[in-house]
Amino acid sequence: MWYDSPMQKTFREKYFGDRDFYQTVITIVLPLLIQQVVTSFVNMLDNIMVGRIGTLAMSGVSIANQLTAIFNLTVFGSIAGASIFGAQFYGKGDSNGQRNCLRFKLVIEMIVCTVIILLFLTHGEQLISIFLHSGTDTAADVQATLGYGTSYLRILCIGFIPFALSQSISSAIRETGETRLPMIASLAAIFTNLIGNTLLIFGYLGFPALGSDGAAIATVISRFAELAVLLFFVMKYKERFPFFHHLLSRFHIPASLAKDIIRRGFPLTLNEFLFSVGIAALAQCYSTRGIAAVAAYNISNTIESLFFVFNIAMGDCISIMVGQQLGSGKTDQAVDTDRKLITVTFLISMLLGIVLFLLAPVFPHIYNTSDEIRAMASSLLRICGLTLWISALYNASYFTLRCGGKTIITFLFDSVGMIAVSFPAAYVLSRFTSLDIIQIFLIIHLVDLYKVALGLFLVHKGVWINNLVDSHVNE
Repeated sequence: MWYDSPMQKTFREKYFGDRDFYQTVITIVLPLLIQQVVTSFVNMLDNIMVGRIGTLAMSGVSIANQLTAIFNLTVFGSIAGASIFGAQFYGKGDSNGQRNCLRFKLVIEMIVCTVIILLFLTHGEQLISIFLHSGTDTAADVQATLGYGTSYLRILCIGFIPFALSQSISSAIRETGETRLPMIASLAAIFTNLIGNTLLIFGYLGFPALGSDGAAIATVISRFAELAVLLFFVMKYKERFPFFHHLLSRFHIPASLAKDIIRRGFPLTLNEFLFSVGIAALAQCYSTRGIAAVAAYNISNTIESLFFVFNIAMGDCISIMVGQQLGSGKTDQAVDTDRKLITVTFLISMLLGIVLFLLAPVFPHIYNTSDEIRAMASSLLRICGLTLWISALYNASYFTLRCGGKTIITFLFDSVGMIAVSFPAAYVLSRFTSLDIIQIFLIIHLVDLYKVALGLFLVHKGVWINNLVDSHVNE
Protein backbone atom coordinates (compact mmCIF):
# COMPACT_ATOMS: atom_id res chain seq x y z
CA MET A 1 0.00 0.00 0.00
CA TRP A 2 1.27 3.48 -0.88
CA TYR A 3 1.98 5.74 2.06
CA ASP A 4 4.02 8.86 2.80
CA SER A 5 6.83 8.81 5.31
CA PRO A 6 6.72 11.62 7.94
CA MET A 7 9.55 13.41 6.12
CA GLN A 8 7.78 13.12 2.76
CA LYS A 9 4.54 14.34 4.27
CA THR A 10 6.24 17.29 5.91
CA PHE A 11 7.95 18.27 2.67
CA ARG A 12 4.72 17.97 0.71
CA GLU A 13 2.69 19.95 3.22
CA LYS A 14 5.38 22.63 3.42
CA TYR A 15 5.79 23.28 -0.30
CA PHE A 16 2.53 22.07 -1.86
CA GLY A 17 -1.02 23.14 -1.08
CA ASP A 18 -4.25 21.18 -0.89
CA ARG A 19 -7.13 21.19 -3.37
CA ASP A 20 -8.75 24.30 -1.87
CA PHE A 21 -5.47 26.19 -2.05
CA TYR A 22 -5.01 25.51 -5.74
CA GLN A 23 -8.65 26.28 -6.48
CA THR A 24 -8.13 29.70 -4.92
CA VAL A 25 -4.93 30.21 -6.91
CA ILE A 26 -6.62 29.21 -10.16
CA THR A 27 -9.57 31.52 -9.46
CA ILE A 28 -7.20 34.48 -9.10
CA VAL A 29 -4.54 33.56 -11.66
CA LEU A 30 -6.64 32.25 -14.54
CA PRO A 31 -8.32 35.58 -15.43
CA LEU A 32 -4.96 37.36 -15.06
CA LEU A 33 -3.31 34.73 -17.23
CA ILE A 34 -5.97 34.90 -19.93
CA GLN A 35 -5.71 38.67 -19.96
CA GLN A 36 -1.92 38.63 -20.24
CA VAL A 37 -1.79 35.82 -22.82
CA VAL A 38 -4.32 37.48 -25.09
CA THR A 39 -2.54 40.83 -24.70
CA SER A 40 0.82 39.30 -25.59
CA PHE A 41 -0.72 37.38 -28.47
CA VAL A 42 -2.24 40.53 -29.92
CA ASN A 43 1.08 42.34 -29.45
CA MET A 44 2.61 39.54 -31.48
CA LEU A 45 -0.02 40.05 -34.17
CA ASP A 46 0.77 43.79 -34.10
CA ASN A 47 4.41 42.98 -34.79
CA ILE A 48 3.54 40.54 -37.56
CA MET A 49 1.13 43.01 -39.20
CA VAL A 50 3.59 45.89 -39.03
CA GLY A 51 6.32 43.51 -40.13
CA ARG A 52 4.37 42.94 -43.34
CA ILE A 53 5.20 46.52 -44.24
CA GLY A 54 8.89 45.72 -43.89
CA THR A 55 11.72 45.14 -41.45
CA LEU A 56 12.38 48.89 -41.13
CA ALA A 57 8.83 49.65 -40.01
CA MET A 58 8.92 46.76 -37.56
CA SER A 59 12.24 47.96 -36.15
CA GLY A 60 11.02 51.56 -35.82
CA VAL A 61 7.89 50.47 -33.97
CA SER A 62 10.00 48.15 -31.80
CA ILE A 63 12.25 51.02 -30.75
CA ALA A 64 9.25 53.26 -29.99
CA ASN A 65 7.78 50.47 -27.89
CA GLN A 66 11.00 50.30 -25.88
CA LEU A 67 10.32 53.91 -24.91
CA THR A 68 6.60 53.40 -24.21
CA ALA A 69 7.60 50.49 -21.98
CA ILE A 70 9.28 53.11 -19.78
CA PHE A 71 5.92 54.87 -19.44
CA ASN A 72 4.03 51.61 -18.85
CA LEU A 73 6.35 50.38 -16.12
CA THR A 74 6.45 53.81 -14.48
CA VAL A 75 2.65 53.70 -14.33
CA PHE A 76 2.74 50.25 -12.73
CA GLY A 77 5.40 51.37 -10.28
CA SER A 78 3.62 54.58 -9.30
CA ILE A 79 0.42 52.75 -8.33
CA ALA A 80 2.22 49.83 -6.68
CA GLY A 81 2.82 51.62 -3.38
CA ALA A 82 -0.86 52.44 -2.97
CA SER A 83 -1.76 48.91 -4.08
CA ILE A 84 0.25 47.44 -1.20
CA PHE A 85 -1.92 49.39 1.22
CA GLY A 86 -5.09 48.78 -0.80
CA ALA A 87 -4.76 44.98 -0.60
CA GLN A 88 -4.09 45.13 3.13
CA PHE A 89 -6.99 47.56 3.70
CA TYR A 90 -9.27 45.09 1.89
CA GLY A 91 -7.98 42.23 4.05
CA LYS A 92 -8.87 44.38 7.09
CA GLY A 93 -12.32 45.27 5.68
CA ASP A 94 -11.63 49.03 5.49
CA SER A 95 -13.30 50.38 2.32
CA ASN A 96 -12.50 54.00 3.22
CA GLY A 97 -8.82 53.14 3.26
CA GLN A 98 -9.15 51.53 -0.17
CA ARG A 99 -10.91 54.67 -1.45
CA ASN A 100 -8.08 56.90 -0.28
CA CYS A 101 -5.54 54.61 -1.95
CA LEU A 102 -7.40 54.87 -5.26
CA ARG A 103 -7.52 58.66 -4.98
CA PHE A 104 -3.77 58.71 -4.45
CA LYS A 105 -3.29 56.61 -7.60
CA LEU A 106 -5.35 59.00 -9.71
CA VAL A 107 -3.32 62.00 -8.57
CA ILE A 108 0.08 60.39 -9.11
CA GLU A 109 -0.91 59.05 -12.54
CA MET A 110 -1.83 62.50 -13.82
CA ILE A 111 1.60 63.73 -12.79
CA VAL A 112 3.36 60.80 -14.48
CA CYS A 113 1.36 61.22 -17.70
CA THR A 114 2.05 64.95 -17.93
CA VAL A 115 5.81 64.56 -17.49
CA ILE A 116 6.28 61.66 -19.91
CA ILE A 117 3.97 63.00 -22.63
CA LEU A 118 5.90 66.28 -22.65
CA LEU A 119 9.20 64.38 -22.77
CA PHE A 120 8.18 62.18 -25.69
CA LEU A 121 6.59 64.98 -27.71
CA THR A 122 9.61 67.27 -27.39
CA HIS A 123 12.48 64.76 -27.45
CA GLY A 124 11.00 61.60 -28.98
CA GLU A 125 13.06 61.77 -32.17
CA GLN A 126 16.31 62.22 -30.29
CA LEU A 127 15.51 59.29 -28.00
CA ILE A 128 14.73 56.97 -30.92
CA SER A 129 17.89 57.98 -32.76
CA ILE A 130 19.96 56.59 -29.87
CA PHE A 131 19.02 53.10 -31.06
CA LEU A 132 20.11 53.70 -34.67
CA HIS A 133 23.69 53.44 -35.90
CA SER A 134 24.78 54.71 -39.31
CA GLY A 135 28.01 52.72 -39.03
CA THR A 136 26.18 49.39 -39.22
CA ASP A 137 23.27 50.36 -41.52
CA THR A 138 22.76 52.65 -44.50
CA ALA A 139 21.77 56.26 -43.94
CA ALA A 140 18.51 55.71 -45.84
CA ASP A 141 17.54 52.75 -43.65
CA VAL A 142 18.37 54.68 -40.50
CA GLN A 143 16.27 57.67 -41.58
CA ALA A 144 13.30 55.53 -42.59
CA THR A 145 13.37 53.61 -39.31
CA LEU A 146 13.59 56.89 -37.38
CA GLY A 147 10.55 58.25 -39.24
CA TYR A 148 8.42 55.18 -38.52
CA GLY A 149 9.34 55.17 -34.84
CA THR A 150 8.88 58.90 -34.22
CA SER A 151 5.45 59.08 -35.83
CA TYR A 152 4.28 55.95 -34.01
CA LEU A 153 5.44 57.29 -30.62
CA ARG A 154 3.73 60.67 -31.01
CA ILE A 155 0.38 59.06 -31.77
CA LEU A 156 0.66 56.68 -28.82
CA CYS A 157 0.98 59.64 -26.43
CA ILE A 158 -2.73 60.36 -26.95
CA GLY A 159 -3.61 57.08 -25.23
CA PHE A 160 -1.37 57.50 -22.19
CA ILE A 161 -3.95 59.17 -19.92
CA PRO A 162 -6.79 56.64 -20.47
CA PHE A 163 -4.25 53.82 -20.03
CA ALA A 164 -3.06 55.23 -16.70
CA LEU A 165 -6.62 55.70 -15.44
CA SER A 166 -7.52 52.15 -16.46
CA GLN A 167 -4.54 50.73 -14.60
CA SER A 168 -5.47 52.66 -11.45
CA ILE A 169 -9.06 51.41 -11.48
CA SER A 170 -8.10 47.85 -12.45
CA SER A 171 -5.56 47.60 -9.64
CA ALA A 172 -8.15 48.73 -7.09
CA ILE A 173 -10.57 46.07 -8.31
CA ARG A 174 -7.91 43.34 -8.31
CA GLU A 175 -6.92 44.15 -4.72
CA THR A 176 -10.30 42.69 -3.69
CA GLY A 177 -9.44 39.40 -5.39
CA GLU A 178 -11.78 40.21 -8.32
CA THR A 179 -9.70 39.61 -11.45
CA ARG A 180 -12.43 38.81 -13.98
CA LEU A 181 -13.75 42.33 -14.55
CA PRO A 182 -10.31 43.83 -15.39
CA MET A 183 -9.78 40.82 -17.65
CA ILE A 184 -13.02 41.51 -19.53
CA ALA A 185 -12.07 45.17 -19.95
CA SER A 186 -8.66 44.19 -21.29
CA LEU A 187 -10.20 41.66 -23.67
CA ALA A 188 -12.49 44.41 -25.00
CA ALA A 189 -9.46 46.62 -25.54
CA ILE A 190 -7.54 43.82 -27.22
CA PHE A 191 -10.44 43.01 -29.55
CA THR A 192 -10.75 46.70 -30.44
CA ASN A 193 -7.02 46.91 -31.09
CA LEU A 194 -7.03 43.83 -33.30
CA ILE A 195 -9.92 45.06 -35.43
CA GLY A 196 -8.39 48.51 -35.63
CA ASN A 197 -5.05 47.09 -36.74
CA THR A 198 -6.68 45.05 -39.47
CA LEU A 199 -8.59 48.04 -40.82
CA LEU A 200 -6.02 50.81 -40.40
CA ILE A 201 -2.69 49.14 -41.15
CA PHE A 202 -3.75 47.64 -44.46
CA GLY A 203 -6.78 49.78 -45.32
CA TYR A 204 -9.54 47.19 -45.47
CA LEU A 205 -13.27 48.02 -45.85
CA GLY A 206 -12.54 51.44 -47.31
CA PHE A 207 -10.35 52.65 -44.43
CA PRO A 208 -7.05 54.37 -45.33
CA ALA A 209 -3.92 52.17 -45.29
CA LEU A 210 -1.88 53.98 -42.63
CA GLY A 211 0.78 51.35 -41.95
CA SER A 212 2.53 51.68 -38.60
CA ASP A 213 0.59 54.88 -37.85
CA GLY A 214 -2.61 52.85 -38.20
CA ALA A 215 -1.30 50.42 -35.56
CA ALA A 216 -0.69 53.35 -33.20
CA ILE A 217 -4.17 54.80 -33.80
CA ALA A 218 -5.76 51.40 -33.13
CA THR A 219 -3.84 51.14 -29.85
CA VAL A 220 -5.05 54.58 -28.75
CA ILE A 221 -8.67 53.69 -29.53
CA SER A 222 -8.30 50.47 -27.53
CA ARG A 223 -7.08 52.44 -24.49
CA PHE A 224 -10.27 54.49 -24.46
CA ALA A 225 -12.36 51.34 -24.96
CA GLU A 226 -10.75 49.67 -21.93
CA LEU A 227 -11.42 52.69 -19.73
CA ALA A 228 -15.04 52.88 -20.90
CA VAL A 229 -15.68 49.23 -20.04
CA LEU A 230 -14.11 49.60 -16.59
CA LEU A 231 -16.22 52.67 -15.81
CA PHE A 232 -19.31 50.77 -16.93
CA PHE A 233 -18.53 47.93 -14.50
CA VAL A 234 -17.82 50.33 -11.66
CA MET A 235 -21.16 52.06 -12.14
CA LYS A 236 -23.08 48.81 -12.56
CA TYR A 237 -21.62 46.98 -9.55
CA LYS A 238 -21.27 49.78 -7.02
CA GLU A 239 -22.34 47.56 -4.15
CA ARG A 240 -19.44 45.18 -4.80
CA PHE A 241 -16.89 47.98 -4.71
CA PRO A 242 -18.00 50.44 -2.01
CA PHE A 243 -14.67 52.23 -2.12
CA PHE A 244 -15.76 53.80 -5.45
CA HIS A 245 -18.61 55.66 -3.70
CA HIS A 246 -17.94 59.41 -3.46
CA LEU A 247 -14.51 58.86 -4.97
CA LEU A 248 -14.37 62.32 -6.54
CA SER A 249 -17.16 64.23 -4.82
CA ARG A 250 -15.47 64.16 -1.39
CA PHE A 251 -11.91 64.08 -2.60
CA HIS A 252 -9.53 63.90 0.34
CA ILE A 253 -6.40 61.89 1.10
CA PRO A 254 -5.28 61.75 4.75
CA ALA A 255 -1.85 63.31 5.03
CA SER A 256 -0.45 60.48 7.15
CA LEU A 257 -1.57 57.86 4.64
CA ALA A 258 -0.23 59.85 1.68
CA LYS A 259 3.08 60.20 3.50
CA ASP A 260 3.27 56.45 4.16
CA ILE A 261 2.33 55.59 0.56
CA ILE A 262 4.97 57.97 -0.78
CA ARG A 263 7.56 56.59 1.63
CA ARG A 264 6.78 53.01 0.60
CA GLY A 265 5.80 53.74 -2.97
CA PHE A 266 8.46 56.16 -4.21
CA PRO A 267 11.13 53.44 -4.30
CA LEU A 268 8.73 51.32 -6.38
CA THR A 269 8.05 54.16 -8.81
CA LEU A 270 11.72 54.92 -9.12
CA ASN A 271 12.44 51.21 -9.39
CA GLU A 272 10.07 50.63 -12.30
CA PHE A 273 11.27 53.77 -14.05
CA LEU A 274 14.95 52.89 -13.72
CA PHE A 275 14.30 49.24 -14.53
CA SER A 276 12.46 50.18 -17.73
CA VAL A 277 15.24 52.60 -18.63
CA GLY A 278 17.67 49.77 -18.01
CA ILE A 279 15.72 47.44 -20.32
CA ALA A 280 15.76 50.13 -23.01
CA ALA A 281 19.49 50.62 -22.42
CA LEU A 282 20.06 46.88 -22.87
CA ALA A 283 18.11 47.02 -26.13
CA GLN A 284 20.29 49.94 -27.21
CA CYS A 285 23.38 47.82 -26.51
CA TYR A 286 21.97 45.01 -28.63
CA SER A 287 21.16 47.53 -31.38
CA THR A 288 24.88 48.22 -31.86
CA ARG A 289 24.90 44.98 -33.85
CA GLY A 290 22.60 46.55 -36.50
CA ILE A 291 18.95 46.81 -37.51
CA ALA A 292 18.88 43.04 -38.06
CA ALA A 293 19.73 42.57 -34.37
CA VAL A 294 16.97 45.04 -33.45
CA ALA A 295 14.46 43.04 -35.49
CA ALA A 296 15.61 39.69 -34.03
CA TYR A 297 15.46 41.04 -30.49
CA ASN A 298 11.97 42.43 -31.15
CA ILE A 299 10.76 39.03 -32.37
CA SER A 300 12.27 37.14 -29.43
CA ASN A 301 11.03 39.68 -26.91
CA THR A 302 7.49 39.49 -28.30
CA ILE A 303 7.38 35.68 -28.27
CA GLU A 304 9.02 35.43 -24.85
CA SER A 305 6.30 37.67 -23.41
CA LEU A 306 3.76 34.96 -24.29
CA PHE A 307 5.57 32.65 -21.88
CA PHE A 308 6.52 35.24 -19.27
CA VAL A 309 2.85 36.09 -18.64
CA PHE A 310 2.62 33.23 -16.14
CA ASN A 311 5.33 34.85 -14.04
CA ILE A 312 3.45 38.16 -14.13
CA ALA A 313 0.16 36.51 -13.14
CA MET A 314 1.81 34.65 -10.25
CA GLY A 315 3.40 37.89 -9.04
CA ASP A 316 -0.02 39.53 -8.95
CA CYS A 317 -1.39 36.47 -7.16
CA ILE A 318 1.29 36.79 -4.48
CA SER A 319 0.44 40.48 -4.06
CA ILE A 320 -3.26 39.72 -3.64
CA MET A 321 -3.26 36.55 -1.49
CA VAL A 322 -0.25 37.27 0.69
CA GLY A 323 -1.06 40.99 0.98
CA GLN A 324 -4.60 40.29 2.19
CA GLN A 325 -3.33 37.79 4.77
CA LEU A 326 -0.73 40.24 6.07
CA GLY A 327 -3.39 42.95 6.37
CA SER A 328 -5.68 40.65 8.36
CA GLY A 329 -2.85 39.71 10.74
CA LYS A 330 -2.48 36.10 9.53
CA THR A 331 1.30 36.21 9.26
CA ASP A 332 1.94 32.46 9.58
CA GLN A 333 -0.62 31.77 6.87
CA ALA A 334 0.98 34.46 4.68
CA VAL A 335 4.39 32.79 5.00
CA ASP A 336 2.94 29.38 4.17
CA THR A 337 0.97 30.73 1.18
CA ASP A 338 3.98 32.57 -0.19
CA ARG A 339 6.24 29.52 0.00
CA LYS A 340 3.72 27.38 -1.88
CA LEU A 341 3.13 30.05 -4.54
CA ILE A 342 6.88 30.34 -5.18
CA THR A 343 7.07 26.55 -5.57
CA VAL A 344 4.25 26.57 -8.15
CA THR A 345 5.92 29.45 -10.00
CA PHE A 346 9.23 27.61 -10.24
CA LEU A 347 7.83 24.27 -11.42
CA ILE A 348 5.55 25.66 -14.10
CA SER A 349 8.21 28.10 -15.35
CA MET A 350 10.57 25.15 -15.84
CA LEU A 351 7.93 23.39 -17.93
CA LEU A 352 7.18 26.51 -19.97
CA GLY A 353 10.91 27.08 -20.51
CA ILE A 354 11.29 23.60 -22.01
CA VAL A 355 8.35 24.24 -24.35
CA LEU A 356 9.83 27.59 -25.44
CA PHE A 357 13.24 26.02 -26.06
CA LEU A 358 11.75 23.27 -28.24
CA LEU A 359 9.51 25.61 -30.25
CA ALA A 360 12.10 28.39 -30.64
CA PRO A 361 12.89 27.60 -34.32
CA VAL A 362 9.17 27.63 -35.23
CA PHE A 363 8.01 31.05 -34.01
CA PRO A 364 10.25 33.33 -36.16
CA HIS A 365 8.88 31.78 -39.35
CA ILE A 366 5.54 33.50 -38.82
CA TYR A 367 7.31 36.83 -39.45
CA ASN A 368 7.88 38.20 -42.93
CA THR A 369 11.61 38.80 -42.58
CA SER A 370 14.96 37.38 -43.71
CA ASP A 371 16.37 33.94 -42.86
CA GLU A 372 19.27 35.63 -41.06
CA ILE A 373 16.92 37.46 -38.69
CA ARG A 374 14.82 34.31 -38.16
CA ALA A 375 17.89 32.27 -37.21
CA MET A 376 19.10 34.99 -34.87
CA ALA A 377 15.68 35.27 -33.20
CA SER A 378 15.50 31.49 -32.79
CA SER A 379 18.79 31.46 -30.90
CA LEU A 380 17.63 34.28 -28.64
CA LEU A 381 14.40 32.40 -27.90
CA ARG A 382 16.33 29.26 -26.92
CA ILE A 383 18.22 31.36 -24.38
CA CYS A 384 14.91 32.74 -23.06
CA GLY A 385 13.62 29.19 -22.64
CA LEU A 386 16.71 28.02 -20.77
CA THR A 387 16.59 30.96 -18.36
CA LEU A 388 12.83 31.42 -17.85
CA TRP A 389 13.02 29.83 -14.39
CA ILE A 390 15.58 32.44 -13.34
CA SER A 391 13.27 35.35 -14.09
CA ALA A 392 10.36 33.44 -12.51
CA LEU A 393 12.08 33.02 -9.15
CA TYR A 394 13.40 36.53 -8.80
CA ASN A 395 10.04 37.93 -9.95
CA ALA A 396 8.25 35.91 -7.24
CA SER A 397 10.79 37.06 -4.65
CA TYR A 398 10.33 40.67 -5.76
CA PHE A 399 6.53 40.56 -5.32
CA THR A 400 6.88 38.86 -1.94
CA LEU A 401 9.16 41.60 -0.64
CA ARG A 402 6.92 44.25 -2.15
CA CYS A 403 3.65 43.07 -0.64
CA GLY A 404 5.22 43.41 2.81
CA GLY A 405 6.25 47.00 2.12
CA LYS A 406 9.99 46.36 1.76
CA THR A 407 10.23 48.74 -1.15
CA ILE A 408 13.74 50.02 -0.46
CA ILE A 409 15.00 46.45 -0.63
CA THR A 410 13.10 45.77 -3.86
CA PHE A 411 14.57 48.97 -5.30
CA LEU A 412 18.10 47.81 -4.51
CA PHE A 413 17.26 44.29 -5.58
CA ASP A 414 15.70 45.14 -8.95
CA SER A 415 16.57 48.42 -10.65
CA VAL A 416 19.90 49.04 -8.96
CA GLY A 417 20.92 45.57 -10.09
CA MET A 418 19.86 46.46 -13.61
CA ILE A 419 21.64 49.83 -13.68
CA ALA A 420 24.74 48.80 -11.72
CA VAL A 421 25.25 45.24 -12.98
CA SER A 422 23.32 44.19 -16.11
CA PHE A 423 23.63 47.40 -18.12
CA PRO A 424 27.35 47.95 -17.45
CA ALA A 425 28.00 44.36 -18.44
CA ALA A 426 26.03 44.78 -21.69
CA TYR A 427 27.71 48.12 -22.39
CA VAL A 428 31.21 46.68 -22.02
CA LEU A 429 30.39 43.58 -24.06
CA SER A 430 28.74 45.56 -26.87
CA ARG A 431 31.39 48.31 -27.09
CA PHE A 432 34.65 46.60 -26.26
CA THR A 433 34.27 43.04 -27.57
CA SER A 434 33.44 41.43 -30.89
CA LEU A 435 30.78 39.16 -29.37
CA ASP A 436 27.56 38.94 -31.38
CA ILE A 437 24.09 39.66 -29.98
CA ILE A 438 23.45 35.98 -29.15
CA GLN A 439 26.53 35.69 -26.95
CA ILE A 440 25.85 39.02 -25.22
CA PHE A 441 22.19 38.09 -24.70
CA LEU A 442 23.15 34.80 -23.01
CA ILE A 443 25.66 36.40 -20.65
CA ILE A 444 23.21 39.11 -19.57
CA HIS A 445 20.52 36.54 -18.82
CA LEU A 446 22.91 34.43 -16.72
CA VAL A 447 23.98 37.50 -14.75
CA ASP A 448 20.51 37.50 -13.16
CA LEU A 449 21.34 34.35 -11.19
CA TYR A 450 22.59 36.51 -8.33
CA LYS A 451 19.07 38.01 -8.05
CA VAL A 452 17.61 34.54 -7.51
CA ALA A 453 20.04 33.78 -4.69
CA LEU A 454 19.57 37.17 -3.03
CA GLY A 455 15.79 37.22 -3.45
CA LEU A 456 15.20 33.75 -2.00
CA PHE A 457 17.55 34.53 0.89
CA LEU A 458 15.58 37.67 1.80
CA VAL A 459 12.25 35.85 1.49
CA HIS A 460 13.53 33.04 3.72
CA LYS A 461 14.70 35.55 6.34
CA GLY A 462 11.14 36.91 6.57
CA VAL A 463 12.09 40.58 6.34
CA TRP A 464 8.88 41.21 4.37
CA ILE A 465 6.40 40.10 7.06
CA ASN A 466 4.70 43.40 7.97
CA ASN A 467 1.18 44.68 8.60
CA LEU A 468 1.11 48.21 7.21
CA VAL A 469 -2.47 49.32 7.76
CA ASP A 470 -3.18 49.00 11.49
CA SER A 471 -2.02 52.57 12.10
CA HIS A 472 -4.45 53.96 9.49
CA VAL A 473 -7.72 52.58 10.82
CA ASN A 474 -10.71 54.99 10.55
CA GLU A 475 -8.78 57.71 8.71
